[in-house]
Amino acid sequence: MFPIKRHRRLRTNEAIRSLVRETYITPNDFLVPLFVVEGKGVKDEIASMPNYFRYSLDLLEKEVKELWNLGLKAVLLFVKVPDNLKDNKGTEALNPDGLMQRAIKTVKNACPDMLVMTDVALDPYSSVGHDGIVQNGMIINDESAEVLAKMALTHAQAGSDFVAPSDMNDGRTLQIRQLLEQEGFNNTGIMAYTAKYASSFYGPFRDALDSAPVDLVDVPKDKKTYQMDFGNRIEAIKETLIDIEEGADIVMVKPGLSYLDILRDIKNEVEVPVAVYQVSGEYAMIKAAAEKGWLNHDQVMLETTMAFKRAGADIITSYFAKDVVKLLNNQ
Repeated sequence: MFPIKRHRRLRTNEAIRSLVRETYITPNDFLVPLFVVEGKGVKDEIASMPNYFRYSLDLLEKEVKELWNLGLKAVLLFVKVPDNLKDNKGTEALNPDGLMQRAIKTVKNACPDMLVMTDVALDPYSSVGHDGIVQNGMIINDESAEVLAKMALTHAQAGSDFVAPSDMNDGRTLQIRQLLEQEGFNNTGIMAYTAKYASSFYGPFRDALDSAPVDLVDVPKDKKTYQMDFGNRIEAIKETLIDIEEGADIVMVKPGLSYLDILRDIKNEVEVPVAVYQVSGEYAMIKAAAEKGWLNHDQVMLETTMAFKRAGADIITSYFAKDVVKLLNNQ
């Protein structure tokens, strides 16, 4: 007897496959990370992230306009802070004329409708490379969260649409929300990195911003006392629910590919938009394997992007965003 149901009928050709496909990628799915540096005319390729760059403000303006013309409508800003401006308290993070604050204004002046999200973390400003103030060999939580809230306020004052605390200190979402409300920035959103794991996939990013922990006796050697243990799953739900209760409008899972189960768990649990971050190490692995000829760059890029969307991501933060959209536009 022949099978009544032949599922291959719906796979016969590209026309039928496209017609019944469950998941699609569009430019509206992406949040584009951008790295900013001081200077003029600087477009500096990151050695461990081929074809990805740090931009000075003048070239940032050009890049943002290009992204907008491709249909990409949201950016996430990071800054590489000069060493002479770093200290253990992240003092430069509160400078209203700092690089991040000027970068926000640059993007808004170049493209007023571009959605601007900004990284709220102390490690780019820290002389010891941590997401908080180090005291007696420990990251002190409450004082660090207070600085992060003040930092977020300067971003809102500069014109950021959303602030994105990526530090994983307890209570920082509440402190940020309360301070923004007190200062009249009730429309400034918060995208909380709510399930950020202590991962080895962040290496190229730390190269890009020179933000790795320094090797000193009285400084923690890693970020495991505040970023999540990668063996934990239920904890991610707890962290997410707390962040939402404290005022997060969007929640983030980071990294991406190794945590698709966490992404789906959170998506099933909450009613706010869920973002995922395809991090620098994931980007670098695909680039390196493609350069070796071990896999097809564009096909793997699309497949991994689709995996995030299929797993439940409403927002995909990816260094591939520009390349994916260019590829889609040419299909």
